[in-house]
Amino acid sequence: MKFGKFGDSYFIRLEKGEEIVSSLEKLCRQEKIRLGEISGLGAASSVRIGLFDIDEKQFFENHIEEPLEIASITGNVSEMDGEVYLHIHAVAAGRDGKAIGGHLKEAVISATAEIFIRCLDGAVDRFFDPEIGLNLLSL
Repeated sequence: MKFGKFGDSYFIRLEKGEEIVSSLEKLCRQEKIRLGEISGLGAASSVRIGLFDIDEKQFFENHIEEPLEIASITGNVSEMDGEVYLHIHAVAAGRDGKAIGGHLKEAVISATAEIFIRCLDGAVDRFFDPEIGLNLLSL
């Protein structure tokens, strides 16, 4: 991972073999990013992307291992119990152009990824909402 800080934003380049979610978590811990907005794009060799089923209160994942273009990465940085908490969604498409999207659990880079994190002043915590089954923003 290579990165530069420009004002309130980080511009990040991930390289072949690196994993998006764990790399961004590491950067946020290292740079003490407590609140921010994530956006990006790239190429991956595999992704784990899912959907949270409200009725069953569980995630269902699709694991795809093939060359993929990541058309969009979007999300945020917050905290939960004093730790970095990333909430990231992505859309990726294979050779046939068919896209899959949802909550990004993992994506291994095949060529590169270019990601921005725009930092915001302050911090926002999360709490577990048992009725919904998700960790929600405490606002």
